[in-house]
Amino acid sequence: MTSTLTHPADPAARSHDDDPLRLLVLVGSVREGRFGPVPARWIAGVADTRPDIEAQLVDLAEITLPVVLPESDKNLPESVTRLGTQISAADAVVVVTPVYNRGYPASLKNAIDWFHDEWAATPVGFVSYGGRTGGVEAVEQLRTVFVELRTMTIRDVLSFPDFWEAFADSDSPADQAGSEAAAEGFLTQLTWWARALRAARRTEAS
Repeated sequence: MTSTLTHPADPAARSHDDDPLRLLVLVGSVREGRFGPVPARWIAGVADTRPDIEAQLVDLAEITLPVVLPESDKNLPESVTRLGTQISAADAVVVVTPVYNRGYPASLKNAIDWFHDEWAATPVGFVSYGGRTGGVEAVEQLRTVFVELRTMTIRDVLSFPDFWEAFADSDSPADQAGSEAAAEGFLTQLTWWARALRAARRTEAS
């Protein structure tokens, strides 16, 4: 059996080689009072300062995804098809996740599991937050999930231990210069893979 990494979407749906990379920033927590939108807006804002990236923010709390997956793909809810289209069109994805009970949120697993081929050959980066460990337990578990979906998870992680202090009631990290420098390295690594995999998908589709 031959495996392929070709994305199911029309290759034209993704950006051309000289177009900015389409970055999808996904807020994984749906809990009331969650912190996730703060670092999500921050990393999307940093990405938007780069001419080679166009960032789109998607908040799972604003999407009604059923928890029961149907046997077939016919008559899927509009919320599912819309998110699937956004994932398909993305050249790269940043997952923003907290750590809950040493793992990642059930809402995030549900959103991931609705799709399979849509994720293929897509680089994925992580922004995590939590207490002393900054959510790295959630990231390590997510890496094994995304391997099964044939994505490429990048090495660098933007992690915020004791996040309530890291952002100090602001939309930007308290250590703004250090955090932005780390974000630049993170985005550079992510976009390298995004361009490489975009080119590979086009070669395979041609």
